[in-house]
Amino acid sequence: MSVVVGYVPDATGWLAVRQAAQEAKWRATDVVVVNVVDAAGFTRPTAADEKNLDAIAADLTAAGVEFSIRQVEQSSTTRAEEILNIADETQAELIVVGVKRTSAVVKAVLGSTVQRVVAGAHCPVLSVRAEDD
Repeated sequence: MSVVVGYVPDATGWLAVRQAAQEAKWRATDVVVVNVVDAAGFTRPTAADEKNLDAIAADLTAAGVEFSIRQVEQSSTTRAEEILNIADETQAELIVVGVKRTSAVVKAVLGSTVQRVVAGAHCPVLSVRAEDD
């Protein structure tokens, strides 16, 4: 059992990790941080670099939470499917995702990772949004 968190290196991503850590403490389980790197690689702002991942590791260690960090390259699946696959693999009891404001047109054309996670999850999904996003 675990708490899986989808992470991107921004304020909402940090909030999601911190909330996942709190949920993991309450549930006496570990956190699995997932960062998906798509075909554009590290040119995308959603890809965490080594400095970001080290900071997460330090934060979770200081919080006293067992954790693992998985940075996966997006294959032919979507970001949401990558997160859901790891959630299934780790028998997640909760998935935490960050939510950003997007226009209706963007949602209609591209869909939303969060919407896909919520629709496909086999466990509860907690969404968080930082005030400055």
